[in-house]
Amino acid sequence: MQVKNIFDDIKIDKSAEQFISLIDTKNIKIEKIVSNGQKSKEDFWYDQEENEFVILLSGDAIIEFENSEVQLKKGDYLNIDSHRKHRVKYTNENEPTVWLAIFY
Repeated sequence: MQVKNIFDDIKIDKSAEQFISLIDTKNIKIEKIVSNGQKSKEDFWYDQEENEFVILLSGDAIIEFENSEVQLKKGDYLNIDSHRKHRVKYTNENEPTVWLAIFY
């Protein structure tokens, strides 16, 4: 068994987010996402088949839904039901925003 650390290999890349798969099975997918100021395009909405539990491990962000938005800071988490349209409105440009996303 190999121990790994969620904060290893965090790259500062203003041009692209990192999506690192930690576990990917038939029933669950867990990924680490590292944002450096990235946000969703204005006309883009996630509309996912699976539920998504997300926790912010560092940084801060704003998730926008069709009729509301949620500000997240380090330690905050939320569960997004399948097919609930959402987008990333903001991530911190001065420090990495590290997400742990669990799709189930």
